[in-house]
Amino acid sequence: MSPSMVVVLITVPSQETGEAIAHILVEKGLAACVNLVGPIRSLYAWEGNINDEQEFMLIAKTRADLFADQLVPAVKALHPYQVPEIIALPILMGSPEYLDWIQASTRP
Repeated sequence: MSPSMVVVLITVPSQETGEAIAHILVEKGLAACVNLVGPIRSLYAWEGNINDEQEFMLIAKTRADLFADQLVPAVKALHPYQVPEIIALPILMGSPEYLDWIQASTRP
């Protein structure tokens, strides 16, 4: 069974970039809520190097059916990274009222 709601994790290079992406996602109804967390420290492999960078994390709550065709392109249009982290994790359980709010707060 495919989950109907997901939490999307998106790393960004700055608070300003995170605020811009979060605002667009909520404004366009692609996410009901986006938390901006950070700064965080990210260690990752890229182009043969190990990088150690300060980033910020967006945590978006949305419907699974909005992820691939709408949310991902919206993030990529504003994101400065060549390969941004945009991953969805299923919400297996949640309070019925909160899940109803996600449904009501995102575009039909």
